[in-house]
Amino acid sequence: MNEGQADSEAAKGHRTIDRVTQILEEVVYRPGIGFAELARALDAPKSSVHGFIRGLLAKGWLYEVDKRFYLGPAVYALTLASGNIRAGHVTQADLDALHQESKMTVFLGVQAGDHLIYIGESGTDAMTGFAARSNIRRRLIDTAGGKALLAIAPAGERDAYLRRQDGELVSEFLAQFPDIAKSGVARNFRHHGAQMALASVVRDRAGKAVAVAILVGSTAEAEPRESRLRRILLKHVELWAQHVTTPREAL
Repeated sequence: MNEGQADSEAAKGHRTIDRVTQILEEVVYRPGIGFAELARALDAPKSSVHGFIRGLLAKGWLYEVDKRFYLGPAVYALTLASGNIRAGHVTQADLDALHQESKMTVFLGVQAGDHLIYIGESGTDAMTGFAARSNIRRRLIDTAGGKALLAIAPAGERDAYLRRQDGELVSEFLAQFPDIAKSGVARNFRHHGAQMALASVVRDRAGKAVAVAILVGSTAEAEPRESRLRRILLKHVELWAQHVTTPREAL
């Protein structure tokens, strides 16, 4: 196989992965979606979409009821087996307690490659909730949660990631890096400064980073309380780290 053929095969492989990933993401945020809607969302030949769906159904990643698709048991089994976010490590009650004390929207996120993905939330208002569901993958460097994760990443991994990013965003992160590393909290602004986010890494009892907790709210309301919000966030994250995380027995 020559170099051109290898590039073509790689592109084809990536396109397949992209489409399978998009199917799963569409089902996550639109449970009960039908085949026609999936085909439109992917903008791909129906025969290809049908083949991807058949494969996902066969492996348990999706299940079908009345010609509508939902996440299958394999997704949940993989989460439990991964050893990262174990059932009970960070519960909905934990997120709700942080929301109640902070009076801010709370998200729990995990790193997926170069992106941050939200896997839990509490106190979401209409605008913030819509934005989260409309953009399941966010670049690490664009988010408070991503910056918190970058700050604790091994230097080699962090540098490799930064070399792949826009220079202005890299400069901004590097200027913030000393404070994030010292305080354990990253800050970010969105919507032309109207919305502020604070984030801190969630660790297990062994000290391993397993997720990131993010507070989101209007800058006008949050900024005057920033010092207190930072203390609240760190307090809750430290409490979560004390949860029992013994793995479940193998099924």
